[in-house]
Amino acid sequence: MRKFVNEKDFVLLLAENEKYLVKVGNKKLNTNSGYINLKNLVGKKYGEKVTTHIGKKFVIVEPCLIDFMKKKLKRIPQIVSPKDASLILAYTGIRQNSVVLDAGSGSGFLAIFLAYYLPDGRIITYEKRKEYVEVVERNVKTLGLNNIEVRNRDIIEDGFDEKDIDLITLDMKDAEKVVKHAYKSLKHGGWLVIYSPYIEQVLKVKKEIQKRNFTDVKVVESIVREWKVEKYTRPSTLGIMHTGFLTFARKV
Repeated sequence: MRKFVNEKDFVLLLAENEKYLVKVGNKKLNTNSGYINLKNLVGKKYGEKVTTHIGKKFVIVEPCLIDFMKKKLKRIPQIVSPKDASLILAYTGIRQNSVVLDAGSGSGFLAIFLAYYLPDGRIITYEKRKEYVEVVERNVKTLGLNNIEVRNRDIIEDGFDEKDIDLITLDMKDAEKVVKHAYKSLKHGGWLVIYSPYIEQVLKVKKEIQKRNFTDVKVVESIVREWKVEKYTRPSTLGIMHTGFLTFARKV
């Protein structure tokens, strides 16, 4: 059944060469091809078209997570990109009702990604910097997610209180110092995943993992290269290749 647009909904207005993520209300949206009265979107179905005052047509689309990440969520530090976050789901096979601890929230992109794809689960994300906690809370509120809890805490010093956890993700400086805390909190068969921008951190992390009873230890790097398919076909000369390394380990 196709949904109807309500007031204060976020919608994506999509055309071949333009797109806008907007909140429905009483304002006008100025596009490159004229303006649209956003109040006129209320009551329309997703998939319908809306026209600017000079005749340009846009399709009304229900936005997805990637639309919000690109257009609406605030970013502070480097984030764990969707291509890396998706590998966490793929390599761990985590269930949709899992309990996840995430440390080093940053802007909250990884926690939000996991919460979005684990709708019946619970995500607890830890961040020691108060100003970052406020950004994460704002981003979570924008998406309306109710399965994320944001905590202001220094995990290196204080560790985790939770036990029998399905998955722990770390994206933080000195992550190797948290491996001992993670091991205590994971359930048997639970996964530890550490995101590292530099190979030197991977080496430190791997050393700490080897001190404990983990299995299925592996380090991966995801490189995505887009291609230009026009008159002639070739790899794109621009794009983000290396973002970081992911170290996986499973508690025995």
